Amino acid sequence: MRELAAFFGCEPNEEAVFAYRLSKQPEEYASVLMRATGTQLLLVDDGFPSPGVGVEWEELGSLAGCEALPILRIERVADSGGIDAVRREVAGAREHGFIALKTISAYRTGLQLGHIHDFVIAALEANEAKGAPLPVQFHCGFGDWDLYLPHADPGHLKPLIERFHGTPFVLLHCYPFVREAGWLAHVYGNVWFDVSLTIPHVSRPGEMVRQALELAPVSKLLYASDAARTPELYYLAAKWWREALAEVLADELPADQAEAAGRQILRENAKALYGV
Repeated sequence: MRELAAFFGCEPNEEAVFAYRLSKQPEEYASVLMRATGTQLLLVDDGFPSPGVGVEWEELGSLAGCEALPILRIERVADSGGIDAVRREVAGAREHGFIALKTISAYRTGLQLGHIHDFVIAALEANEAKGAPLPVQFHCGFGDWDLYLPHADPGHLKPLIERFHGTPFVLLHCYPFVREAGWLAHVYGNVWFDVSLTIPHVSRPGEMVRQALELAPVSKLLYASDAARTPELYYLAAKWWREALAEVLADELPADQAEAAGRQILRENAKALYGV
């Protein structure tokens, strides 16, 4: 609330921030917050909220004043069309403009190989059969109440990472398994990770960045916000990520190297990974 009040120029309390929010048109309010992040490219999960509900990925780009590209959520396809539809849509995903795939199997069954749905395996097979597989994002770590946290440890993905060694795996969120994700990114060339959702929600974002970089090279950590439902999360995630990186990298590296590392994490790593 204090951060938002400072940005809006109102009193630093919930009532004043809420009154400011109500005084603005929703599109204007969202656009001001999103454009303040300085985002140049948005990569957007197309499965939440469901298509036709909320703001679609194209409109998010317009609100943020930047290009937006969709990520295909495997469960969205499986729920409406089954395993054959998953194989078909994943095989044509790149041609249809998708920049990556995503699964929320951590919510449905957990990340253990024996429990992951057949349609996730089918998606990975169809993706790798194309010869230039898209990156595949896996929800890891904490989330809403319907997730069993021990089963969302990214360490469970080790057999899949090894089986589909040609596929770039992107571990999302990861808290409290940030060190586990960093280890996977350290030992496997086809693993990247972020601490989105972790930042902006944890109280010590710098500590999460430190844990992420204890083992993982700078080239494997990605900025992301996981912003959904409320536009405030775009702004807060961008602000606190930058502050956390400034704090941690300045402690560990000379100024020019710290700046270069920050640029990698905030932009260049994702550009290279997703080929944009």
